[in-house]
Amino acid sequence: MSHPQLDRLLLGAVECQASDLHLIAGIPPAFRLNGEIIFADHEALSPELLAAMTQGLLNPEQEAKFERDWELCISLRHELAGRVRITFYRRNGSPELSVRFCGHSIHTREILGLPAKIDDLARKPNGLVLVTGPTGAGKTTTLNYLVDLINRERRCKIITIEDPIEFVHENNKAIIVQQEVLTDVRSFDRALIHALRQDPDVLVVGEMRDPEAISMALTAAETGHLVMATLHSPSVTHAVERIVGVFEGSAQRQVILQLANALQGIIAQDLLPAADRQRRVLAYELLVVTPAVRNIIRENHLHLLENTIQTGGKDGMMLMDASLYDLYSKCLITYDTALSRARHPDRISKKIQSGSE
Repeated sequence: MSHPQLDRLLLGAVECQASDLHLIAGIPPAFRLNGEIIFADHEALSPELLAAMTQGLLNPEQEAKFERDWELCISLRHELAGRVRITFYRRNGSPELSVRFCGHSIHTREILGLPAKIDDLARKPNGLVLVTGPTGAGKTTTLNYLVDLINRERRCKIITIEDPIEFVHENNKAIIVQQEVLTDVRSFDRALIHALRQDPDVLVVGEMRDPEAISMALTAAETGHLVMATLHSPSVTHAVERIVGVFEGSAQRQVILQLANALQGIIAQDLLPAADRQRRVLAYELLVVTPAVRNIIRENHLHLLENTIQTGGKDGMMLMDASLYDLYSKCLITYDTALSRARHPDRISKKIQSGSE
C-alpha cells in the first residue's frame, strides 16, 4: 500500500509527462522534464516522510534486503502511474527514492527516431545485437521496441532477463517469458545458463555486466540464438573494446573470435534536448556487421571501425557526428547541443559553417 502523498506526486509526474521523479530529503520533489530537473511547488521533503513512503512500497523481503544492502531497485505497477522502476538508496542514513516511469505502450520506430536498419537487425535468425549508451539514453526503450517487433512478426520463444522488468509484453505471435533478477533468477549469467535449456529462439539480456554474462551471451549467439543486450558504453568502438577488455590472455583472443563471428550490429544512442525544449530527440551511431567489419574485429584493429562506419552508408551505418549534423540540419537540435555531444566538435563545426555559406 503506497503513501497518499507519494500517490499525488506520482500522479502529478504522469500528468506533466515527466520521465523521472526524484524524492530527496531537504528539498522539494523534483521532476525530470525533457532531460532537465524541475522542482515542484512543494515543501521540502523530510527524512521521516521518505521513510514512510519507502515502507509503503516494499514487502518484508524487500525491506530486509534494503536494510542489509542499503540499495534496492524494483519495478511495480502503480494504479495511478502505471509501471514504474523505483531505485532506493540511502543518504545521511535516511532512504531516498528515484522513480522512472516506464510508459504504457511501445512507440513506433518513427516516433522513437530509430533508423529503419534497426528492424533488419531484429529479424536476424541468430547472432548478437547490442544497444549501448549512457544512463538515461533510452536503451531499454529501444530493446523493448525490438522485442515488440519480433513478437508481432515471428512465431518463436523469447526469454528476457531484466533488472528490473520495466515493460510487460503480452504474447502475440511469440511466447515471451520475462524473468527479473533477484525475483525470478539469481543473476544474469546463471539465468542465461538455465535459459538455454528452455528452448528459446531469442534471448534478451537487460545488461551485460560481467565476464560470465558476456561469455554466456556470446556462446548463445554462436549456437543459433538471437541475443539482444544493453551495455553502458558511449560509442560503438568503446562497446567492442569494453567487451574484449574484461577478459585477459588467451580468453581475450577467444572472445575476439566469438565476437567477430556472432556480432550482427551495435546501436550507440543518446537522448538530446530538442531545439524547442519541449521533448528529447534520439541521436545514434549504428554499426552493421559486414565481412569487412568481422575481419577488423578478428584482427583486433578496432581503431578502423570509425572509418568503416563513416564509409558504410550504403549498408545503413551512421556515425554519431553525422547523426548530430542531420538533426541540426532539420532544426531538431541547436548548434550548441550538436557541438557539445559531438565526438569531433571541430569537424562538425566546419561542416555546419561550410553548409551555411
